[in-house]
Amino acid sequence: AEQQASDGRLWEAGDTVQFAEFIAKNIQLYKMRNGYELSPSAAAHFTRRNLADYLRSRTPYSVNVLLAGHDNASGTELYYIDYLATMAKVPFAAHGYGAFFLMSVLDRYYREDMNEDEAVELLKKCVGEVQKRFLVNLPAFRVQIVDKDGIRDKADIPVVALAAA
Repeated sequence: AEQQASDGRLWEAGDTVQFAEFIAKNIQLYKMRNGYELSPSAAAHFTRRNLADYLRSRTPYSVNVLLAGHDNASGTELYYIDYLATMAKVPFAAHGYGAFFLMSVLDRYYREDMNEDEAVELLKKCVGEVQKRFLVNLPAFRVQIVDKDGIRDKADIPVVALAAA
C-alpha cells in the first residue's frame, strides 16, 4: 500500500529538531531495510515508543506531536502524542495553550465529510480565535495538507487578512 506520513512539528523548540530528525531518519532506514514504508499507525507507534523510552532516560525530550499520514488501507489518520508519550488517534487536535481555545471551535465546526476548502476555512476560524483570545504575534500560519495525493503545502494564512475580515 502506498503511504505517506507527516508530522505537524508542533513541538517544543529546544527538542524539535533533534527528535524530528531522529524519527524521520529511523523511519527512512526502516523503508530502506525492508523495502516498504511504515503505515501512519506504525509510524505513530514508533514515535510514541521512542518518546516513552527517552522519557525514562537521562535525556528526555519535551515534545508534543501531531502526526498525520495516509495509506490506501486505512485512509488518512491523525495521531496526538503528548510529551508524556500518551497517544490517541483523533479526528482533530491541537497542542499548547492555544488548544484550550481551539478545541471548542474544532468540536463545533469539524465534520468528517469536509472538503479541502471547508477545512481551510475552519483553520482560518481557528487562527482568528487564537489571534483574538491569545497573545500571539505571528505574521502567518503555515498550512500542510496530508491526503491520498501525498503531503503538500497550501498558501499560508496571513494574520493581517484575518484581522481585516
